Amino acid sequence: MLVTLDTPYVDTSAADLSLALGDAERPALHVLDLDLPAGVRLRLRLLGASHQVVLRAAGVELTETVACLPGSPPELPATRLDEANGYRFTATVLRPAGTELSDRVAALRAELAGDPYALVGVFPGDADAVTALAVRSDPPDGTVSWRTWHAYPQTNELVLTETVVALVSARSERGLRAPQSRTEVAL
Repeated sequence: MLVTLDTPYVDTSAADLSLALGDAERPALHVLDLDLPAGVRLRLRLLGASHQVVLRAAGVELTETVACLPGSPPELPATRLDEANGYRFTATVLRPAGTELSDRVAALRAELAGDPYALVGVFPGDADAVTALAVRSDPPDGTVSWRTWHAYPQTNELVLTETVVALVSARSERGLRAPQSRTEVAL
């Protein structure tokens, strides 16, 4: 789902991002609620040029925030593993040459615009200013996973993240159910 946002960036570059787990839900510009098999619920939240994913499943509650977090030093780890809780996060910062950032963002927008399990926020002033989240519709058995993209045309950066969470209860069912969408006003 492609949405045009009426607010400017909050974050300024990849160097300003941090990863927080267990953070409270922050004011969102747009939210996409997804119901997956086995009672798994995901809430994809656009926060300025940041994202937040809220996962609720039998025995699992997780909130992942990648954003400029006031009061926290900026630190986006390349990898974070929490094997006890079945959580794996990876992040990569790309600095594409020439028009590659624009080309990659255009391809991303085209690929995810009609995907009911994706949320792409386009910010005013630059077609390359996007934040996108997409849930994998075919994760390995017993897992749920999502990918995100944060494009910063002003610094020519593209931040890619991927998260995989192991879920014991999700092993027996496959496929996804129809998502719901709503817009929230940032306070």
